[in-house]
Amino acid sequence: MALPSTNTAAVDFLKALVRIPSLTGEEAAIAGFVEQHVRRAGVDVLRHEDNVAFGIGEGDDTLLLNSHLDVVPPSDDHPYDPFEPVETDGVLYGRGAVDAKASGAAMTTALLSLAADGWAPTNGRLLVGLTTHEESGGTKNGLQDLRPNLPSLSAAVVGEPTTLRPCVAQKGLLILKIHARGTAAHAGRSHLGDNAIPAAMTAIRQLEDLSLDRADPHLGAPTATVTTIEGGEAHNVVPEHCVFTVDLRTTPAYTHDEIAGLVSEAVDADVEVYSDRLVPCATPEDARIVRAARAARPDAEPFGSPTSSDWVFLHDVPTVKMGPGPSNRSHTAEERIDVNEVKRAVTVYRDLIRAYFSRAA
Repeated sequence: MALPSTNTAAVDFLKALVRIPSLTGEEAAIAGFVEQHVRRAGVDVLRHEDNVAFGIGEGDDTLLLNSHLDVVPPSDDHPYDPFEPVETDGVLYGRGAVDAKASGAAMTTALLSLAADGWAPTNGRLLVGLTTHEESGGTKNGLQDLRPNLPSLSAAVVGEPTTLRPCVAQKGLLILKIHARGTAAHAGRSHLGDNAIPAAMTAIRQLEDLSLDRADPHLGAPTATVTTIEGGEAHNVVPEHCVFTVDLRTTPAYTHDEIAGLVSEAVDADVEVYSDRLVPCATPEDARIVRAARAARPDAEPFGSPTSSDWVFLHDVPTVKMGPGPSNRSHTAEERIDVNEVKRAVTVYRDLIRAYFSRAA
């Protein structure tokens, strides 16, 4: 078990991280701070761009603990300076306190404290990777860039707020653009045209009738939501094109290609796959990493998450998502975390690591 001073060190480290503004694409300063912090503890660091990785142990059995350094921009109604951590009544306020600097601080402290104890995996390697560009949702992602520079991974833990419950499945995201076509004409002679907007309405009704009823035990069935629609160029022209966006929250019960094919068969319109890289993820409950997570939190049942994370870049590796704090405080003006949960996270991660490498989990 981690000593109280170790757990308190995680809180101090978290406060230091919150003080460094690290919006997506602006992570150089915080990456440099983490690198110096780890090197001072006597642990070697791999720096790839502004992604930081460090570890202990040698061997082929590699466990990665990953979280992200970047945060979303602050809003206008934070109760305090979002980049000046404020602790009051056992609660720490600040941008990134929950999402996800608390996870990164606890993971780093867990590894450094084990190293200070003289512990290292036998015939294995423990890595922590703190990465960039998680919040942007764009084509660049720090974990994706870092992975080719890491050894082959046996298992992973993604540090995102789950109140330290083991998440064993998360939904994916498939975005489709559906294009209804028509024929343009002057609105005064509309009978000479073919209006694409009613055609799009028909396609929406057809989509609503599509059944995606195969359910995942933790995530349920996929959902499809029409989120934007656009059609027409001018008030006096019959629209020849109307496009609407479909946000599909997917599960491992279907592949993205399968869903796109089913939608194409269901609607009388052209289907464009706009984004399909955020695949759904799941890890069997009898996997070694899940058993280790449950050994560290025997009072918490595995669950499924409706939100995505960098787990999508570890979908080929047995993974759990697990970190301090509730996810509903992420990205909010009152983002905050209970200090005791940060301290507990160090103990939970240490216990998970030891259980994983004991091979008795």
